[in-house]
Amino acid sequence: MLILTAKRILVIDDAEDIREVAQVSLEVVGGWEVLTASSGREGVAKALAEQPDAILLDVMMPDQDGPTTFQQLQANRATQHIPVILLTAKALASDRRMFADLGVVSVIAKPFEPMSLAAQVAEALGWKEA
Repeated sequence: MLILTAKRILVIDDAEDIREVAQVSLEVVGGWEVLTASSGREGVAKALAEQPDAILLDVMMPDQDGPTTFQQLQANRATQHIPVILLTAKALASDRRMFADLGVVSVIAKPFEPMSLAAQVAEALGWKEA
């Protein structure tokens, strides 16, 4: 497998186990570099500093939830171009429509299947599968 430039993905989730599973899955299966953040505020700061190719963002987090974090990313010229995929346990059709109206690229339901996460991300972003 030839990887010319590894994609960089930022995973923002308050649950350490979700961050770890997503990181291992995306690194091993996707071949991507993965950055993590445990809160919305930390995620916005890392997105500004690191300029990842995409962000996986948890919807329900304490202090600052996913939609608020997404709005902050969209409000900043330095981060508004970064595609965001929401990770959520709220996968009802009405929730998905609301999230799509926000302008996110896609929604991935939790719990996700670790071995297919990279494929789901690649498909949502139009990237060639690793």
